[in-house]
Amino acid sequence: MHIRTLAMALAFLLWGCGQETGETPQTSAAAEPEMPVAEADDTEAVPVNQLRDAYFGDVHVHTILSFDAFLMGTRRTPDDAYTFAKGGAIEHASGFMMQMKKPLDFLAVSDHGFYLGMMREIAAGRIQHELADAVRGSTTVDGSRKAFAAAIAHLQKVAANPDGGDDLDNREVARSAWQEIIEAAERNNDPGRFTAFIGYEYTSSGPAFENLHRNVIFRGSDVPRQPFVRLDSLNPEDLWDWMDNNRANGMDAIAIPHNSNGSDGWMFQTTNFAGEPMDAAYAEQRMRNEPLVENTQVKGTSDTHPLLSPNDEWADFEIMPYRIASNLKSRPHGSYVREAYLNGLKMEAESGFNPYRFGVIGSSDTHNAAGSFEEDNYWSKTGITDIEPYLRGSVPLPDSPPDDPQYAESTARFWGASGLAGVWAESNTRDAIFEAFRRKETFSTSGPHIRVRFFAGYDYDPAILSRNDILEQAYAGGVPMGGDLLADGDRAPRFIIWAARDADSVPLQRLQIVKGWIENGEPRETVVDVACSGGMSPSPMDHRCPDNGATVDLSTCAVSEDVGASQLAVVWTDPAFDPGQRAFYYVRVLENPKCRWSTWDAIRAGTPPNPELHATLQDRAWSSPIWYKP
Repeated sequence: MHIRTLAMALAFLLWGCGQETGETPQTSAAAEPEMPVAEADDTEAVPVNQLRDAYFGDVHVHTILSFDAFLMGTRRTPDDAYTFAKGGAIEHASGFMMQMKKPLDFLAVSDHGFYLGMMREIAAGRIQHELADAVRGSTTVDGSRKAFAAAIAHLQKVAANPDGGDDLDNREVARSAWQEIIEAAERNNDPGRFTAFIGYEYTSSGPAFENLHRNVIFRGSDVPRQPFVRLDSLNPEDLWDWMDNNRANGMDAIAIPHNSNGSDGWMFQTTNFAGEPMDAAYAEQRMRNEPLVENTQVKGTSDTHPLLSPNDEWADFEIMPYRIASNLKSRPHGSYVREAYLNGLKMEAESGFNPYRFGVIGSSDTHNAAGSFEEDNYWSKTGITDIEPYLRGSVPLPDSPPDDPQYAESTARFWGASGLAGVWAESNTRDAIFEAFRRKETFSTSGPHIRVRFFAGYDYDPAILSRNDILEQAYAGGVPMGGDLLADGDRAPRFIIWAARDADSVPLQRLQIVKGWIENGEPRETVVDVACSGGMSPSPMDHRCPDNGATVDLSTCAVSEDVGASQLAVVWTDPAFDPGQRAFYYVRVLENPKCRWSTWDAIRAGTPPNPELHATLQDRAWSSPIWYKP
């Protein structure tokens, strides 16, 4: 193992610091070459960096056009969502202004495709419906609950009489709302400065709240007249057929499964939707249409689970134990990304195909038209229904006795200030970012703007970290995250790993490699620390970094700013590499501990933190994997 600190490697400044400082990205610390340009969607030329910059975004945002967001009191529009993403302030349903510390680079509004725009039309009286009074009353917490109860009763009535139709399924209203989404994206798309994608959410599910939701994101302006929704089919394979047909007609898109932790094992099954064995055609179609998965969002993280990864000390991170919109427990098996990677390897070894070779992103799933990514600046997810801290279980109920505090048993207590999609792209344009999605040169974060790079190759010089042309060498001599590394005889690959902190968050604590492989027909995994803050090295015994001494004062949330790293980097070789063994590797980078949003709530309310919740957390980022193929 060869470790170099970034203080000794000035060349690493080119790995994306221009995104933080606004400086022009450079290919060398000593020279500033002319940057090539590509023609933008309009007449203005857009700067292009062939070595790619990091861009952060959110492709999972709900507005007034989603039936549930409307019933939660949200009245913000797609244009409002873009205003927020560009760094502006917009009003929450409860009246305060929502604003981030820094803007995003790209966004997609992804309102639910079914009942799209209907609640707004009913509330305005343009559509007559028996739900009208309940819908109009959804501007208070109690009114919102009554409106949801009425909507559920409607859905139960439709389910009991499937041949009777659904008078909320008004495709004319949906087409009009879809056009609003399209026009807002076109207005706000600003090539080179900000990318606005056209998209929506396909909201499929199993029979008992098993989440099978996907966000469908289109590459450009050519989109179908109407989205394919759950009212057309609950089977995601039918969605893929529709997408394939659109693609053949020039309308490319990807579907991004999300919140698999609430799927009760349905998202990453080892059979198809009908319970039949998968085959190569299934795997090819799924990967063609779903090259990415959202592994972190407000409803928790879906990387792994303590029951699936008992030897991973950091597996218990923002785990939501329930299925969607219920208090039914969700089975971990089949619901988490790391296990899906392992099952994919096993299927590939046994049958020659792998339906789970996807990359990762994060996004918010906000229903406020504005994602809440910062622990100290948190407004949760569901409009007026969880905006008060006691409603999300972080402070005692208003009538709770001081000597015996009682807390709301709210699902929102398991939610988190998360997440963001990260991509490495040549420019901030639809085409460049979409191509990054396609090749899976993507990463996810649980909220902070942490940047991660990851390469694998056979001929990297161990001293490459100090080279001015490190990125040219990294791309020329190997593959980036999301790629396949083919065997080269019995040679062991070298991995280049780098991460940089978010200046508005806390320093980094450690870099880790997560490895998965198949041994004697069974999935295996390991987590090893490969770079530590403070100039320390991982222990050769347990491959863990020593404690760096970072602390959190739970009375004020003050942290140790002088402990930890601004950047970490390493060239690493797997000491247990087996050239005949299929494997995947991905990076996880951890920040120092800091207060969780629930602790911030308690401090501001003058109460102790809820003892049933984690007082602190370590925000993190994950790279897409690199797959080694013997």
